[in-house]
Amino acid sequence: MNEQTDAELLKRFHDGDELAFNILVQRYQEKVYWTARRFVGNHDDADDVVQEVFTKAYTALKEFRGESGVYTWLYRITVNLALNAIRRKRIGDFLRLDELFATEDTQSEQPDEQVEREEHQRLIEEAIATLPEKQRAVFVLRYYDELPYEEIAVILKTSVGGLKANYFHAVKKIEEYVKRANKPR
Repeated sequence: MNEQTDAELLKRFHDGDELAFNILVQRYQEKVYWTARRFVGNHDDADDVVQEVFTKAYTALKEFRGESGVYTWLYRITVNLALNAIRRKRIGDFLRLDELFATEDTQSEQPDEQVEREEHQRLIEEAIATLPEKQRAVFVLRYYDELPYEEIAVILKTSVGGLKANYFHAVKKIEEYVKRANKPR
């Protein structure tokens, strides 16, 4: 492993040496992977998070001022992205929106499957319609349009923290609405 300190590698990177970033990736990739893996629980999702972490780090490294250590900074990015991945997976698994809104041929479905799919789609649309305006906007921009919180904050002129809270509450309300509607009577 390279004997240069993180500070020396950061200076080299800031001076235009792309290889310095590669050395930082090699130095921290395994730690970032295992942090992500503990959150998301499987190899493929952890790999996706790691890739996203280093992509985000690369674009943000020019502004990194070294107020914390490189690993501390990468750790925070990893945790945030892993939590986002968990949220996306949880709602995706629960609602299966991608399947519901797929444009695939539904003519081969059995009539009862088609009715069930349409009913589930109707429930989700109803649940989204019941959300307060801000939660509905955040949910649609984040889930359907897959915009980062920072972009949504600019669009809606609000804080990232507030957006994350609104998204979390929107997901919970949609889950509760669908669960209530599917309870046996």
